[in-house]
Amino acid sequence: MVDAHRTFVIVGGGLAGAKAAETLRAEGFTGRVIMICDEREHPYERPPLSKGYLTGKEERDSVFVHEAAWYARNDIELHLGQPAVRLDREARTVALGDGTVLQYDRLLLATGAEPRRLDIPGTELAGVHHLRRLAHAERLRRVLAALGRDNGHLVIAGAGWIGLEVAAAARGYGAEVTVIEPEATPLHAVLGPELGRIFADLHAEHGVRFHFGARLTEITGQDGMVLAARTEDGEEHPAHAVLAAIGAAPRTALAEAAGLALVDRAHGGGIAVDASLRTSDPEIFAAGDVAAAHHPLLGHRLRVEHWANALNGGPAAARAMLGQEVSYDRVPYFFSDQYDMGMEYSGYAPPGSYDQVLIRGDAAKREFIAFWLSEGRVLAGLNMNVWDVVADIQTLIRSGARTDPAALADPAVPLAGLAEAAAGGGKAG
Repeated sequence: MVDAHRTFVIVGGGLAGAKAAETLRAEGFTGRVIMICDEREHPYERPPLSKGYLTGKEERDSVFVHEAAWYARNDIELHLGQPAVRLDREARTVALGDGTVLQYDRLLLATGAEPRRLDIPGTELAGVHHLRRLAHAERLRRVLAALGRDNGHLVIAGAGWIGLEVAAAARGYGAEVTVIEPEATPLHAVLGPELGRIFADLHAEHGVRFHFGARLTEITGQDGMVLAARTEDGEEHPAHAVLAAIGAAPRTALAEAAGLALVDRAHGGGIAVDASLRTSDPEIFAAGDVAAAHHPLLGHRLRVEHWANALNGGPAAARAMLGQEVSYDRVPYFFSDQYDMGMEYSGYAPPGSYDQVLIRGDAAKREFIAFWLSEGRVLAGLNMNVWDVVADIQTLIRSGARTDPAALADPAVPLAGLAEAAAGGGKAG
């Protein structure tokens, strides 16, 4: 009962914040737990917005982390539709948009990220879309269905995960799709050209047109409606709707105004936190998309914008707020579903960090595991339509051990055995 007089405030209505609140109660915290959500919706998860809900395979209620009644049962106070507008670290208060001022003993910033905007003429037209919030997904779902009925055209700026998942959803509705991407392949910065070409072929087989090596320069329209999208090489692409899928920026304004340490955009941006997800203020923590955490396994800061980071980071921050010893060293993980392709990615292998990409399995059938290696050490692995291997892939990554590339690429050599040997050998080799 020692906690009964304390107040923990969570700013953010996504998965990280909701899981942090759940963990505080599960760990026995008896004080006040207050969640500040700038949307009027109860906290929800974002993957369905570009996957199951957008495709029409899942209902709206499937996106919510908890049913509405859960918050009352667990004595979680919700401020819905009220953004946090000011943080006073000296007074330990958070001011909301309606003038409410909340006192805190400890604070978690789980403010997430917001979609980057196209800075070109025509973005004010009604047919220009972003996808980050439930309201965006509801609107886009209706648009895709209408485009499918009317043989309409969707132009997508950006061939990252959101762009490709929306392209797959749009083709499922029957819409015509063109993807504009300045790099030579999709997902170039994440997967490199080798795997990027596999995704390009997958979408091309489903009728998606790619325009690589160019950026959008203008969206043209009439009477507020989109008619076409132009690229810097002079091409004009017919369009009845445009999706800007050019990445997301961490929502750091509240932290910046309060003087918390940040990471510059060139290094990924976000609120700087240590391995326990504590900011430069010892009473303030950050988790999820907005947190640039020192990663004990990788040895440097990393900001991750994926579901698993919110799922695991929120609870880790909650335990640290309670004074527990926390070292957040999860191997980065995400997943994607496109058409009949399902995949999972573990690790971190940005361009320039690896010297070899190995394929284990049949890339032509899209049933394989890809490994990114540096001097024989596995940095990352992607399993496509191959299941129950994530634990072994993550063991290989976590071990830091050198692995025989020939054995790694040979499906006849059990992956579990390689992982067990790597774990036993540690970093030797």
